[in-house]
Amino acid sequence: MKANSGDRPVIRPLPVMDRARQVTDALADYVEEARLKAGDRLPAERELMAALAVGRSTIREAIRHFQALGVIETRKGSGTYLLKPVSRATIHMPLSFDTAHLRDALLQTLEVRRGIECEAGMVAARRRTAKDLVVIEEKLEEMERVHLEKGTSGPEDLAFHLAVYDATHNPLFRQLLEQMRGTFERFWEHPFDRQDFARRSFPFHRTLFDAIAAGDPEAARAETLKILDIVEEDIKEMSK
Repeated sequence: MKANSGDRPVIRPLPVMDRARQVTDALADYVEEARLKAGDRLPAERELMAALAVGRSTIREAIRHFQALGVIETRKGSGTYLLKPVSRATIHMPLSFDTAHLRDALLQTLEVRRGIECEAGMVAARRRTAKDLVVIEEKLEEMERVHLEKGTSGPEDLAFHLAVYDATHNPLFRQLLEQMRGTFERFWEHPFDRQDFARRSFPFHRTLFDAIAAGDPEAARAETLKILDIVEEDIKEMSK
């Protein structure tokens, strides 16, 4: 709709709602209307794709969002199950950044991440179970394999860190840290168009795992700081 006078601003059409958010809203409504309880199984991926008329990647993005909130879990070969009741009020934690000044936004986020991520490593070192260590090491070995093969391993790096957050047994760590990381991924795939961003931090993922496996919170904190210090150095260097 346009204003009558040429010197008045134009009222622009509303943007189309993000498809993944539409799916999370629809799933939250389904859980409420079906009165699902903890332990109940959600519809299969193919069923959701057909019912909602969206692609597999959109369904999986919505599922990952629920997993980050700690309200569902996917069991290999079995399906996706509800861990706790969910509604629209529990599924959105929006963060906003000024992406016109990406360097400053990255550094500001890193300040917050440093505190939360170091604490996550320390808590994981105290609370990790034998099962947690198996999962973290599996993610680490896959990250190392891909990194040595391709020289970069973004998705595998994220999977490793998510496994560490899960080992805290506090879903807020994963929710907050994944949300921060996910917000930026909407705007860039490789920071400053550099495949080698934070590549120097690669060895410290193994030493972080070793600290968590040893049940040493202070060592886990120190290794996490080494990773984040390299990220900060690369942000400053690559954005000159």
